Amino acid sequence: MNSFLSPRLVIVLLLCAGLWLINLSLGSVHIPLNDLLRRLGGIPFPKSSWEIIVVDYRLPKSLTAMLAGIGLSLSGLQMQTFFRNPLAGPYVLGISAGAGLGVALLTMAGTAFGWHLLGSAGGYWSVVLAASVGAIGVLVLMGLAAWKVKDSMTLLIVGLMFGSAASSLITLLAYFSAAEELKLFTIWSMGNLGNTGWKELVLLSGAVFLGLVPAIFSVKAYNAMLLGEAYAVSMGINFQRLRWVMIVSTGILTGSITAFCGPIAFIGIAVPHLARLLFRTQNHALLFPAAASLGVVILLACDTISQLPGMASTLPLNAITTAFGAPLIIWLIMKRSFSEEF
Repeated sequence: MNSFLSPRLVIVLLLCAGLWLINLSLGSVHIPLNDLLRRLGGIPFPKSSWEIIVVDYRLPKSLTAMLAGIGLSLSGLQMQTFFRNPLAGPYVLGISAGAGLGVALLTMAGTAFGWHLLGSAGGYWSVVLAASVGAIGVLVLMGLAAWKVKDSMTLLIVGLMFGSAASSLITLLAYFSAAEELKLFTIWSMGNLGNTGWKELVLLSGAVFLGLVPAIFSVKAYNAMLLGEAYAVSMGINFQRLRWVMIVSTGILTGSITAFCGPIAFIGIAVPHLARLLFRTQNHALLFPAAASLGVVILLACDTISQLPGMASTLPLNAITTAFGAPLIIWLIMKRSFSEEF
Protein backbone atom coordinates (compact mmCIF):
# COMPACT_ATOMS: atom_id res chain seq x y z
CA MET A 1 0.00 0.00 0.00
CA ASN A 2 2.89 2.37 0.69
CA SER A 3 3.85 2.14 -2.97
CA PHE A 4 0.76 4.12 -3.87
CA LEU A 5 1.81 6.94 -1.50
CA SER A 6 5.01 7.70 -3.39
CA PRO A 7 5.58 11.50 -3.48
CA ARG A 8 6.75 11.23 -7.08
CA LEU A 9 3.51 9.51 -8.03
CA VAL A 10 1.52 12.29 -6.36
CA ILE A 11 3.50 14.87 -8.37
CA VAL A 12 2.84 12.99 -11.63
CA LEU A 13 -0.88 12.77 -10.82
CA LEU A 14 -0.99 16.52 -10.17
CA LEU A 15 0.80 16.99 -13.51
CA CYS A 16 -1.90 14.85 -15.13
CA ALA A 17 -4.59 17.15 -13.75
CA GLY A 18 -2.73 20.27 -14.92
CA LEU A 19 -2.14 18.92 -18.43
CA TRP A 20 -5.76 17.85 -18.65
CA LEU A 21 -6.90 21.41 -18.00
CA ILE A 22 -4.34 22.76 -20.49
CA ASN A 23 -5.52 20.25 -23.09
CA LEU A 24 -9.10 21.47 -22.60
CA SER A 25 -7.99 25.09 -22.78
CA LEU A 26 -5.73 25.13 -25.84
CA GLY A 27 -6.69 24.60 -29.45
CA SER A 28 -7.86 26.61 -32.42
CA VAL A 29 -10.11 28.45 -29.95
CA HIS A 30 -8.43 29.44 -26.69
CA ILE A 31 -10.57 29.01 -23.58
CA PRO A 32 -9.10 30.70 -20.47
CA LEU A 33 -8.19 28.37 -17.61
CA ASN A 34 -10.08 30.47 -15.08
CA ASP A 35 -13.29 30.05 -17.11
CA LEU A 36 -12.67 26.30 -17.23
CA LEU A 37 -12.22 26.16 -13.47
CA ARG A 38 -15.43 28.15 -12.99
CA ARG A 39 -17.24 25.75 -15.31
CA LEU A 40 -16.02 22.82 -13.24
CA GLY A 41 -17.52 24.62 -10.26
CA GLY A 42 -20.89 24.84 -12.01
CA ILE A 43 -20.68 28.38 -13.43
CA PRO A 44 -21.59 28.47 -17.16
CA PHE A 45 -19.12 29.65 -19.78
CA PRO A 46 -19.49 33.30 -20.85
CA LYS A 47 -19.85 32.04 -24.46
CA SER A 48 -22.26 29.26 -25.40
CA SER A 49 -19.92 28.09 -28.18
CA TRP A 50 -17.28 27.21 -25.58
CA GLU A 51 -19.71 24.76 -23.98
CA ILE A 52 -20.06 22.90 -27.28
CA ILE A 53 -16.30 22.94 -27.93
CA VAL A 54 -15.41 21.58 -24.50
CA VAL A 55 -18.25 19.14 -23.82
CA ASP A 56 -18.74 17.72 -27.30
CA TYR A 57 -15.16 17.66 -28.55
CA ARG A 58 -12.29 18.44 -26.19
CA LEU A 59 -13.53 16.59 -23.10
CA PRO A 60 -14.11 13.20 -24.82
CA LYS A 61 -10.84 13.66 -26.73
CA SER A 62 -8.87 14.28 -23.53
CA LEU A 63 -10.50 11.30 -21.81
CA THR A 64 -9.63 9.18 -24.84
CA ALA A 65 -6.01 10.32 -24.52
CA MET A 66 -6.04 9.25 -20.86
CA LEU A 67 -7.43 5.80 -21.67
CA ALA A 68 -5.01 5.29 -24.55
CA GLY A 69 -2.04 6.43 -22.44
CA ILE A 70 -2.96 4.05 -19.63
CA GLY A 71 -3.71 1.08 -21.88
CA LEU A 72 -0.65 1.34 -24.13
CA SER A 73 1.76 2.02 -21.25
CA LEU A 74 0.59 -0.95 -19.21
CA SER A 75 0.58 -3.18 -22.30
CA GLY A 76 4.21 -2.30 -22.92
CA LEU A 77 5.15 -2.78 -19.27
CA GLN A 78 3.58 -6.25 -19.19
CA MET A 79 5.33 -7.36 -22.36
CA GLN A 80 8.74 -5.99 -21.37
CA THR A 81 8.54 -7.77 -18.03
CA PHE A 82 7.15 -11.04 -19.35
CA PHE A 83 9.58 -11.37 -22.26
CA ARG A 84 12.40 -9.64 -20.33
CA ASN A 85 13.05 -7.62 -23.46
CA PRO A 86 13.49 -3.82 -23.34
CA LEU A 87 12.21 -3.38 -26.89
CA ALA A 88 9.01 -5.36 -26.42
CA GLY A 89 5.92 -3.23 -26.87
CA PRO A 90 2.15 -3.56 -27.23
CA TYR A 91 2.42 -4.00 -31.01
CA VAL A 92 4.99 -6.83 -30.95
CA LEU A 93 2.38 -9.60 -30.95
CA GLY A 94 0.92 -8.32 -34.23
CA ILE A 95 -2.41 -7.19 -32.75
CA SER A 96 -2.04 -3.66 -34.12
CA ALA A 97 -0.95 -4.97 -37.53
CA GLY A 98 -4.05 -7.16 -37.58
CA ALA A 99 -6.21 -4.12 -36.83
CA GLY A 100 -4.40 -2.24 -39.58
CA LEU A 101 -5.04 -5.08 -42.02
CA GLY A 102 -8.75 -4.95 -41.23
CA VAL A 103 -8.86 -1.21 -41.93
CA ALA A 104 -6.70 -1.65 -45.03
CA LEU A 105 -9.16 -4.20 -46.43
CA LEU A 106 -11.98 -1.76 -45.75
CA THR A 107 -10.33 1.35 -47.14
CA MET A 108 -8.03 0.09 -49.88
CA ALA A 109 -9.92 -2.89 -51.29
CA GLY A 110 -12.82 -0.69 -52.38
CA THR A 111 -11.92 -0.75 -56.05
CA ALA A 112 -11.75 -4.55 -56.14
CA PHE A 113 -14.76 -5.39 -53.94
CA GLY A 114 -16.92 -2.28 -54.13
CA TRP A 115 -16.61 -1.44 -50.43
CA HIS A 116 -17.29 2.26 -50.05
CA LEU A 117 -18.45 2.26 -46.45
CA LEU A 118 -16.24 5.17 -45.46
CA GLY A 119 -18.43 7.49 -47.43
CA SER A 120 -21.57 6.43 -45.57
CA ALA A 121 -22.96 7.69 -42.28
CA GLY A 122 -21.55 4.66 -40.48
CA GLY A 123 -18.06 5.13 -41.88
CA TYR A 124 -16.35 5.61 -38.52
CA TRP A 125 -18.05 2.59 -37.00
CA SER A 126 -17.11 0.58 -40.08
CA VAL A 127 -13.46 1.41 -39.40
CA VAL A 128 -13.80 0.48 -35.73
CA LEU A 129 -15.48 -2.82 -36.64
CA ALA A 130 -12.89 -3.66 -39.31
CA ALA A 131 -10.00 -2.88 -36.96
CA SER A 132 -11.62 -4.90 -34.15
CA VAL A 133 -12.14 -7.91 -36.40
CA GLY A 134 -8.53 -7.75 -37.58
CA ALA A 135 -7.20 -7.42 -34.05
CA ILE A 136 -9.38 -10.27 -32.75
CA GLY A 137 -8.27 -12.45 -35.65
CA VAL A 138 -4.60 -12.04 -34.79
CA LEU A 139 -5.39 -12.44 -31.08
CA VAL A 140 -7.04 -15.79 -31.82
CA LEU A 141 -4.02 -16.86 -33.87
CA MET A 142 -1.71 -15.85 -31.02
CA GLY A 143 -3.87 -17.85 -28.64
CA LEU A 144 -3.51 -20.92 -30.83
CA ALA A 145 0.23 -20.34 -31.04
CA ALA A 146 0.46 -19.99 -27.25
CA TRP A 147 -1.42 -23.27 -26.90
CA LYS A 148 1.15 -25.00 -29.10
CA VAL A 149 4.39 -23.12 -28.33
CA LYS A 150 5.69 -23.28 -24.78
CA ASP A 151 8.84 -21.17 -25.11
CA SER A 152 8.25 -17.45 -24.51
CA MET A 153 10.91 -16.24 -26.92
CA THR A 154 9.48 -18.44 -29.67
CA LEU A 155 6.05 -16.95 -28.96
CA LEU A 156 7.54 -13.47 -29.33
CA ILE A 157 9.01 -14.41 -32.72
CA VAL A 158 5.67 -15.88 -33.83
CA GLY A 159 3.98 -12.61 -32.91
CA LEU A 160 6.52 -10.65 -34.93
CA MET A 161 5.91 -12.93 -37.90
CA PHE A 162 2.14 -12.44 -37.67
CA GLY A 163 2.74 -8.68 -37.65
CA SER A 164 5.12 -8.91 -40.62
CA ALA A 165 2.65 -11.01 -42.62
CA ALA A 166 -0.16 -8.52 -41.95
CA SER A 167 2.11 -5.62 -42.88
CA SER A 168 3.06 -7.31 -46.16
CA LEU A 169 -0.60 -7.71 -47.08
CA ILE A 170 -1.19 -4.04 -46.24
CA THR A 171 1.71 -3.12 -48.55
CA LEU A 172 0.19 -5.13 -51.40
CA LEU A 173 -3.19 -3.48 -50.89
CA ALA A 174 -1.52 -0.07 -50.85
CA TYR A 175 0.29 -0.84 -54.10
CA PHE A 176 -2.92 -1.71 -55.97
CA SER A 177 -5.23 0.84 -54.31
CA ALA A 178 -6.42 4.14 -55.71
CA ALA A 179 -4.85 7.36 -54.45
CA GLU A 180 -7.93 8.39 -52.46
CA GLU A 181 -8.14 5.02 -50.71
CA LEU A 182 -4.44 5.09 -49.87
CA LYS A 183 -4.82 8.59 -48.42
CA LEU A 184 -7.69 7.45 -46.17
CA PHE A 185 -5.64 4.59 -44.78
CA THR A 186 -2.55 6.77 -44.35
CA ILE A 187 -4.54 9.32 -42.34
CA TRP A 188 -5.92 6.54 -40.13
CA SER A 189 -2.42 5.13 -39.55
CA MET A 190 -1.22 8.50 -38.22
CA GLY A 191 -3.35 8.11 -35.08
CA ASN A 192 -6.21 10.36 -34.02
CA LEU A 193 -7.76 10.91 -30.60
CA GLY A 194 -10.48 13.24 -31.84
CA ASN A 195 -12.82 10.74 -33.49
CA THR A 196 -14.35 9.44 -30.28
CA GLY A 197 -17.58 10.91 -28.97
CA TRP A 198 -19.34 9.97 -25.77
CA LYS A 199 -20.87 6.76 -27.18
CA GLU A 200 -17.52 5.55 -28.48
CA LEU A 201 -15.86 6.55 -25.22
CA VAL A 202 -18.20 4.29 -23.22
CA LEU A 203 -17.21 1.28 -25.34
CA LEU A 204 -13.51 2.15 -25.22
CA SER A 205 -13.66 2.60 -21.43
CA GLY A 206 -15.26 -0.81 -21.02
CA ALA A 207 -12.64 -2.48 -23.21
CA VAL A 208 -9.74 -0.80 -21.40
CA PHE A 209 -11.20 -1.76 -18.01
CA LEU A 210 -11.63 -5.35 -19.20
CA GLY A 211 -8.00 -5.45 -20.32
CA LEU A 212 -6.64 -3.90 -17.12
CA VAL A 213 -8.36 -6.20 -14.62
CA PRO A 214 -6.30 -9.38 -15.27
CA ALA A 215 -3.07 -7.35 -15.35
CA ILE A 216 -3.75 -5.64 -12.01
CA PHE A 217 -4.39 -8.98 -10.32
CA SER A 218 -1.07 -10.34 -11.66
CA VAL A 219 1.27 -7.79 -10.04
CA LYS A 220 2.90 -10.41 -7.81
CA ALA A 221 3.48 -12.72 -10.76
CA TYR A 222 5.13 -9.96 -12.81
CA ASN A 223 7.42 -9.14 -9.88
CA ALA A 224 8.48 -12.78 -9.75
CA MET A 225 9.17 -12.75 -13.51
CA LEU A 226 11.90 -10.13 -13.00
CA LEU A 227 14.28 -12.93 -11.98
CA GLY A 228 13.28 -15.25 -14.79
CA GLU A 229 10.78 -17.97 -15.55
CA ALA A 230 12.49 -20.62 -13.40
CA TYR A 231 12.45 -18.37 -10.31
CA ALA A 232 8.81 -17.43 -10.89
CA VAL A 233 7.80 -21.10 -11.10
CA SER A 234 9.79 -21.87 -7.93
CA MET A 235 7.81 -19.12 -6.17
CA GLY A 236 4.58 -20.88 -7.05
CA ILE A 237 3.64 -18.67 -10.02
CA ASN A 238 1.54 -20.38 -12.67
CA PHE A 239 3.62 -19.39 -15.67
CA GLN A 240 1.17 -20.65 -18.30
CA ARG A 241 -1.65 -18.71 -16.65
CA LEU A 242 0.48 -15.55 -16.60
CA ARG A 243 1.24 -15.97 -20.30
CA TRP A 244 -2.47 -16.13 -21.09
CA VAL A 245 -3.08 -13.10 -18.90
CA MET A 246 -0.41 -11.16 -20.82
CA ILE A 247 -1.76 -12.16 -24.24
CA VAL A 248 -5.40 -11.45 -23.39
CA SER A 249 -4.71 -8.22 -21.50
CA THR A 250 -2.36 -6.68 -24.08
CA GLY A 251 -4.55 -7.95 -26.92
CA ILE A 252 -7.71 -6.32 -25.56
CA LEU A 253 -5.94 -3.07 -24.64
CA THR A 254 -3.96 -2.71 -27.87
CA GLY A 255 -6.75 -3.91 -30.13
CA SER A 256 -9.44 -1.64 -28.67
CA ILE A 257 -7.23 1.45 -28.58
CA THR A 258 -6.03 0.86 -32.14
CA ALA A 259 -9.60 0.30 -33.32
CA PHE A 260 -10.83 3.62 -31.92
CA CYS A 261 -7.70 5.78 -32.24
CA GLY A 262 -5.53 4.16 -34.87
CA PRO A 263 -1.99 2.95 -34.10
CA ILE A 264 -0.22 5.27 -31.64
CA ALA A 265 3.55 4.91 -31.76
CA PHE A 266 6.19 4.71 -29.04
CA ILE A 267 3.99 5.22 -25.96
CA GLY A 268 4.01 1.51 -25.12
CA ILE A 269 7.79 1.17 -25.53
CA ALA A 270 9.03 4.45 -24.09
CA VAL A 271 6.78 5.07 -21.09
CA PRO A 272 7.63 1.90 -19.09
CA HIS A 273 11.34 2.78 -19.34
CA LEU A 274 10.60 6.34 -18.28
CA ALA A 275 8.67 5.02 -15.27
CA ARG A 276 11.58 2.82 -14.20
CA LEU A 277 13.98 5.73 -14.63
CA LEU A 278 11.96 8.30 -12.69
CA PHE A 279 10.66 6.03 -9.91
CA ARG A 280 13.82 3.89 -9.61
CA THR A 281 11.95 0.70 -8.82
CA GLN A 282 11.13 -2.69 -10.31
CA ASN A 283 8.13 -3.24 -8.03
CA HIS A 284 5.09 -3.49 -10.27
CA ALA A 285 2.82 -2.39 -7.44
CA LEU A 286 4.35 1.05 -8.06
CA LEU A 287 5.34 0.65 -11.71
CA PHE A 288 1.74 -0.01 -12.81
CA PRO A 289 0.30 3.29 -11.50
CA ALA A 290 3.54 5.11 -12.41
CA ALA A 291 3.52 3.94 -16.03
CA ALA A 292 -0.23 4.57 -16.33
CA SER A 293 0.02 8.14 -15.02
CA LEU A 294 3.10 8.92 -17.14
CA GLY A 295 1.31 7.55 -20.18
CA VAL A 296 -1.53 9.98 -19.50
CA VAL A 297 0.92 12.89 -19.06
CA ILE A 298 2.83 12.19 -22.26
CA LEU A 299 -0.17 11.51 -24.48
CA LEU A 300 -2.01 14.58 -23.21
CA ALA A 301 1.11 16.67 -23.84
CA CYS A 302 1.58 15.20 -27.34
CA ASP A 303 -2.07 15.74 -28.19
CA THR A 304 -1.91 19.36 -26.99
CA ILE A 305 1.17 20.01 -29.13
CA SER A 306 -0.39 18.33 -32.17
CA GLN A 307 -3.38 20.69 -31.95
CA LEU A 308 -1.06 23.64 -32.76
CA PRO A 309 -2.76 25.98 -30.24
CA GLY A 310 -4.08 29.13 -31.86
CA MET A 311 -4.09 27.63 -35.35
CA ALA A 312 -6.84 25.93 -37.34
CA SER A 313 -4.64 23.06 -38.57
CA THR A 314 -3.29 20.07 -36.62
CA LEU A 315 -0.28 17.79 -36.82
CA PRO A 316 -0.42 13.97 -37.03
CA LEU A 317 -0.35 12.55 -33.50
CA ASN A 318 2.23 9.90 -34.34
CA ALA A 319 4.63 12.55 -35.60
CA ILE A 320 4.64 14.06 -32.10
CA THR A 321 4.78 10.79 -30.14
CA THR A 322 7.64 9.53 -32.32
CA ALA A 323 9.51 12.83 -31.95
CA PHE A 324 9.28 12.30 -28.19
CA GLY A 325 9.78 8.54 -28.07
CA ALA A 326 12.73 8.04 -30.40
CA PRO A 327 15.13 10.46 -28.61
CA LEU A 328 14.05 9.04 -25.25
CA ILE A 329 14.85 5.47 -26.27
CA ILE A 330 18.21 6.54 -27.71
CA TRP A 331 19.01 8.47 -24.53
CA LEU A 332 18.06 5.54 -22.32
CA ILE A 333 20.23 3.18 -24.36
CA MET A 334 23.21 5.54 -24.06
CA LYS A 335 22.62 6.24 -20.35
CA ARG A 336 22.06 2.82 -18.84
CA SER A 337 22.61 -0.88 -19.39
CA PHE A 338 19.38 -2.72 -20.10
CA SER A 339 21.11 -6.04 -19.46
CA GLU A 340 21.12 -5.19 -15.75
CA GLU A 341 17.31 -5.07 -15.72
CA PHE A 342 16.25 -7.74 -18.23
